[in-house]
Amino acid sequence: MARKSILVVDDEKNQREILETILSGEGYDVTTASSGEAAMKFVESRRFDLVLTDLKMTGMSGLDLLKELTNFDKSIIVILLTAHGSVDSAVDALRLGAFDYLQKPYDSEKLLETVSRALNKLSALDTEIVSVSPEMDKVKKLILKIAKSNSTVLIRGESGTGKELIARAMHMNSLRASETFQAVNCAAINENLLESELFGHEKGSFTGAVGEKKGLFEIADHGTLFLDEIGELDIALQAKLLRALQEREIRRVGGIKEITIDVRVLAATNRDLLKMTEEKRFREDLYYRLNVLSIEIPPLRERRSDIPVLIDYFVKKHSRGTTREIKIDQPAAKLLNDYHYPGNVRQLESAIERAILLCENDTITLDDLPPEMTNATRPASVDGDAQFKLPPEGVNFEDVERSLIMQAMDRTDNNITKSAKLLGLTFRTLQYRLEKFGFKKDGDESIEAEES
Repeated sequence: MARKSILVVDDEKNQREILETILSGEGYDVTTASSGEAAMKFVESRRFDLVLTDLKMTGMSGLDLLKELTNFDKSIIVILLTAHGSVDSAVDALRLGAFDYLQKPYDSEKLLETVSRALNKLSALDTEIVSVSPEMDKVKKLILKIAKSNSTVLIRGESGTGKELIARAMHMNSLRASETFQAVNCAAINENLLESELFGHEKGSFTGAVGEKKGLFEIADHGTLFLDEIGELDIALQAKLLRALQEREIRRVGGIKEITIDVRVLAATNRDLLKMTEEKRFREDLYYRLNVLSIEIPPLRERRSDIPVLIDYFVKKHSRGTTREIKIDQPAAKLLNDYHYPGNVRQLESAIERAILLCENDTITLDDLPPEMTNATRPASVDGDAQFKLPPEGVNFEDVERSLIMQAMDRTDNNITKSAKLLGLTFRTLQYRLEKFGFKKDGDESIEAEES
């Protein structure tokens, strides 16, 4: 395992040498810089796991360096060293995202304990989020930096990238880790029932409300509430969510009493919420209330170094509890490593689980992998014969999306439910896309849902 790298920043030579001796003695890879300006040059040229900087320095101060580091890369972990009279500035640094601060004179044990605590939390994330890529390393460091905050966080990423996993990791590394984590997929629940699911209801407030019910905001009190697919909320419910976030109070459906709540809200989406605000599909004030802090999860195709370790992890996970020692032959391994994964990590895991169930002689071959992967060089088929035709190279993504949606609707006789299933989308997501593209078929004003 590579040694953890630490950048020590102090304008006093003897202090740099003392810190370098202490940290190197514990096996850390230590680099020293005599100023904030020199530190930024090091950071721009190589990656560090942690920056340890003095607060008061000639030229750029430790607080200014923290701001520069954060602007350059929000994931960098920073610990400050401060004199007794500068504690207020150190507290400001915590608000700006520093991991911790130490007062001078510090003893070496306290220093090493603080450094170890920061790096161990990062290592703990490695067991929760399986990755080796620099892209995900940045995500893990950012989780560590913002986990202790009570601010709302917006997690962005394509479907299947693991947004709920990121939310759970953030909860487990927060001050609320001993409390409950509640998750709800806003796209999976009928909008008429979602309000009750979130805020609860009083007895008799609607047909079927035979008793009072606590909502997830109450259940998650003092803990964390994760709202997945937040872009699927209708405008009326968006207003109620905004009030809950601003006032820290909710009212059950049919209720008259305000209930005080203490909940940290994490939200996730695979949609462009800012564009939706411009189209008046998402409240601008709610967007900015949710987007206090944000994390972008890169798609699997942009962090290909994670694919081999994820394959190994999923093989072990889905063969656990059996006596089978699963192997992957060379052609199957090459396909798994080279595939573009439009469904991201979720698609990879599904493919591995399927292959383990189907493989003979405990060896995964091409025949055990899903057809959409082995037939990736030819267009996807619909009902075994009709095929999607991709537009020529150079066409923008919206044109590709519009083309595929029109083909799906054409082949399902304008049925949204069947088309959504065909395209791997939720009903409401496809409905939004159809409205966005102004889709009408052969002059027909209606587009139908599945008949019951």
